[in-house]
Amino acid sequence: MTTDGFRVLDEKSLIEYIKSTPSLASNLGHELINLKIKEVGDGNLNFVYIVISPSGSVVIKQAVPYVRLIGETWPLAKERSYFEATALKRQHELCPKHVPEVYHFDRTLSLIGMRCIEPPHIILKKGLVSGEKYPLLAEHMSEFMANTLFYTSLLYLTTTQHKSAVAEFCGNVEICRLTEQVVFSDPYKISEHNRWTSPYLDGDAEAIRNDKELKVEVAELKSMYILNQPCFIFFFFFNIFYISHSIILKLLKFCERTQALIHGDLHTSSVMVTQDSTQVIDPEFSFYGPMGFDIGAFIGNLFLAYFAQDGYADDRKTYKEWIINTISETWNLFHKKFTSLWDKHKDGPGEAYLHEIYKDTELWELVKQKYMIGVFHDLLGFAAAKMIRRIVGVAHVEDFESIVNPAKRSDCERRALDFAKMLMKKRRNFNNITDVISVV
Repeated sequence: MTTDGFRVLDEKSLIEYIKSTPSLASNLGHELINLKIKEVGDGNLNFVYIVISPSGSVVIKQAVPYVRLIGETWPLAKERSYFEATALKRQHELCPKHVPEVYHFDRTLSLIGMRCIEPPHIILKKGLVSGEKYPLLAEHMSEFMANTLFYTSLLYLTTTQHKSAVAEFCGNVEICRLTEQVVFSDPYKISEHNRWTSPYLDGDAEAIRNDKELKVEVAELKSMYILNQPCFIFFFFFNIFYISHSIILKLLKFCERTQALIHGDLHTSSVMVTQDSTQVIDPEFSFYGPMGFDIGAFIGNLFLAYFAQDGYADDRKTYKEWIINTISETWNLFHKKFTSLWDKHKDGPGEAYLHEIYKDTELWELVKQKYMIGVFHDLLGFAAAKMIRRIVGVAHVEDFESIVNPAKRSDCERRALDFAKMLMKKRRNFNNITDVISVV
């Protein structure tokens, strides 16, 4: 136990903890004699336990003060669990069909108790690797993203409500810094944590480190991501004499890019699925940032799954078409649902576009079009950044890793890299998802 009362629980101590916590015990039917506990945390950061009794089940997730994938040599604030619990509760309120309920949160132990998403749910990533189709995936994910992003934005909230929420999530700065490092920095320089399919991609990794145009584009995406946070505005004033003129100009995007409460790590391992159910989990990277970061993360990971299909032994042509259609439908349905919510609440409390100013029909449509094309270009850039980091960065994806033959794997990865680099550089040339798909 540390001086602040934190301790890492094991199966034995977890049972004792559950017995002393009514909100957890009640969800297990108070049948605590023969509990079955299984540690299932296959992610990079946390320990996750499924606890089962004859009458119920819960999931217990505990954050530890380091990156689990690396170990104690890479410290990481365990307080990230507070932001995850807070985000889960808010997202469950906004989209209860697709976000599990939180039963219990212990800030001292950095521990969350929540509804267990039971079998036959599996991690979406595993379904994509095995070639399973999920006909409602685009419908469900577009609903989740439209609801959680719209209702936490200035399109719906007052300025006071929005800024208060932004300020609260500013405290998740350390986990945001981790994203900044592994997504926007490490792949573009020599880093001890980077890896790739060597020697096949040695030249590709070096090409990324030497690509000046790519570095210019990722710098803009990085500034869009990092400079939206209020704590960095303080940092700016504190270091005003040390920041270049170009960076000062980019800081002016501050008010524009705290668009909504984003999940922050919305890849295909943060989604659990069946044929008729979709559940979004693990929002510990949540903060107020650009909407395109979430949409781009999800779509970027679907692109990775698409490019991996040729590395599998069986013919995946039809499955590749399903993935592409899912990508297209996800954006198109998101666009439709998001703008419908905006229309529904156009004369509501949101202070970004006051109805008395934009009530003219032609002007209203123009405003929406300009806003949505901005989100679209953002998501393409972030999708590209996410794809690149999963191939030459620290944490890779099962889609490629499950391809045993390294030559075949590297061929699939190279095509994904080439597409991602093009997408990041040319994203402003695309005005709809159909044009992007045509390039693929």
